[in-house]
Amino acid sequence: MVGAPHVGDELAMTPPAADRRAIDWPLFALAFLAAAAIFILRDRLGAADAPLLADTDDAMRMVVVRDLLAGQGWYDIVQHRLNTPWGAEIHWSRLIDLPIALLILVARPFAGPAGAEIFAAYAWPLLLFAVLLWVSARFALRLAGPAGLLPALILPILSPAVTNEFPPGRIDHHNVQIVLTLAIAWAAVESLKRPGFAVLAGVLCATALAIGTESLPAIAAAILAYGLVWIFMPDGSRPVRDFGLSFAGAALVHLAIALPPERWLAPACDALSISYVTAAAATGTAFVALAALGARPRGWPLRFALGIGAGLAAMGLVFALFPECLKGPYAAVAPWLVTNWIDAIAEAKPWWASLFELPAYTLAVGIPPLLGLAVICRHAFASREGRAEWLVLALFLGFATLVMLLQVRGARLATMPAIPAAAWLIAGLQERYLTTRAPGAGAALVAGWFGFAGVLVTVAVSAVVWLVPSPAQQVMETRAERAQCLMPPAFADLAALPPERIMAPIDLGSHLLLETPHSVVAAPYHRNEAGVLDAFAFFNAPVAEARGILDRRGIGLVVVCPAMPEMLGLADAADDSFVRLRAAGALPPWLADVSLGGPLEVYAVLPDASAR
Repeated sequence: MVGAPHVGDELAMTPPAADRRAIDWPLFALAFLAAAAIFILRDRLGAADAPLLADTDDAMRMVVVRDLLAGQGWYDIVQHRLNTPWGAEIHWSRLIDLPIALLILVARPFAGPAGAEIFAAYAWPLLLFAVLLWVSARFALRLAGPAGLLPALILPILSPAVTNEFPPGRIDHHNVQIVLTLAIAWAAVESLKRPGFAVLAGVLCATALAIGTESLPAIAAAILAYGLVWIFMPDGSRPVRDFGLSFAGAALVHLAIALPPERWLAPACDALSISYVTAAAATGTAFVALAALGARPRGWPLRFALGIGAGLAAMGLVFALFPECLKGPYAAVAPWLVTNWIDAIAEAKPWWASLFELPAYTLAVGIPPLLGLAVICRHAFASREGRAEWLVLALFLGFATLVMLLQVRGARLATMPAIPAAAWLIAGLQERYLTTRAPGAGAALVAGWFGFAGVLVTVAVSAVVWLVPSPAQQVMETRAERAQCLMPPAFADLAALPPERIMAPIDLGSHLLLETPHSVVAAPYHRNEAGVLDAFAFFNAPVAEARGILDRRGIGLVVVCPAMPEMLGLADAADDSFVRLRAAGALPPWLADVSLGGPLEVYAVLPDASAR
């Protein structure tokens, strides 16, 4: 089979012309249509069990887009119904709001306001998935040749870490970051032979940074990759220079897009700001200076020393100016919230800790990146030809895998960089089987597909999980109960009421904003620190303190979902806290149960007679 590598004692590289091969468009279209059908069918089959905008971030994104279409200013990033009655900033990028808003505007004349939102919730993630498949195909053609095209198109459809981020309703920024992470890695690899792609890599890095700090590992991998290119490829200074200039320039442009001029010099560690633009500018300056040296000096030890020196100088400048960012994106968040809230989020747990709660998903998303690293290392050390391209890919996959091991949510950015390695391996195993027709070669081919097809791992592990009692069963059952609280009918009675201020569990806040005209104290966004702290205090502090919070904010209703994790209370919740008194059926008389059925409990806040 032309272009397919042999897997054995000697590994052959892709033919030099492979990166110029055209995509098989009928195959591409078939793969995309199959994926779209699966996404839509899965959504419709699960429509009775979960809302279209099931995740809190998806719900909040639609709220933000609605406000933008209703006239809220581009630079006004305050969610005015959050942290009631004062409002709170949402640190998200308008770059995601804009295409969703445009899709809604296009569909409104034909579908009406509600139908247009549904159209956008379907169209946006599917359009992004088409782009993801295109980049995956180009990457596979570059490293594995035409024989790698099929696995490059099919494996993303079989990965839970990927497919969980692209179904209808997934309109937050995570799927965009997946596309950008893969595109940055592809552009960096391409630029080793086609230097013009370094400009694309720099622009993509700046764009990913503008959308969210989740992209920092990919950006760090790109910076390190171009630094190593300068050290070990003395004649390859052009892509180093072009990447540095485009990264710095695009970061400045994105700063102007994201923030009004009066905030251009305001530092922040959790979103694009002068802090990160300074880092991009320092990187660009260092790369331009190194590139100006050209091929001198020739020896790699001295070039290594110069490169390390330039990198340390750039980092030293950034952290000298913005030392708070040494603590990471949550540097400004209260330590109590980091310990009791952010670190307790299931997605933020280490990969090995997540095995106990969600073993099927954790193994399904963890095996492909680890296996991909093994394939890349085997290839890079067995063949000198094309080694630089594979080592660059190893940097991106290695950084993403490390993040995944530290926080399991990093798997969504680690899966796609493993696909080119999977495509190369499967292509080689397929050629070996077609050549020999040996049973062992067939078994190896099946194992290759199985190892990178996370959904097959999920099915296998899930069968064991449901046969043997485990914590995973309880987690899934609790999630199903929680989903019923987020269904649109659960909010019907509340939506009919005049606007009111509501105290609710943190994870219920986004959907209350989406489905009703009311304002809420908290939703799961760290810049709303005051609201989140008050929500925790209301549910866990002594009831007298809780009443004070309601009075200070003018709260008229308390709305809870019994399946929300906040209703379990903190370990040190007071004996007379809301969560403890509710569990005992002994809530104070100033909380009147006005629930009208359904999964939500609604309490009206009455005057406190005992305070008179």
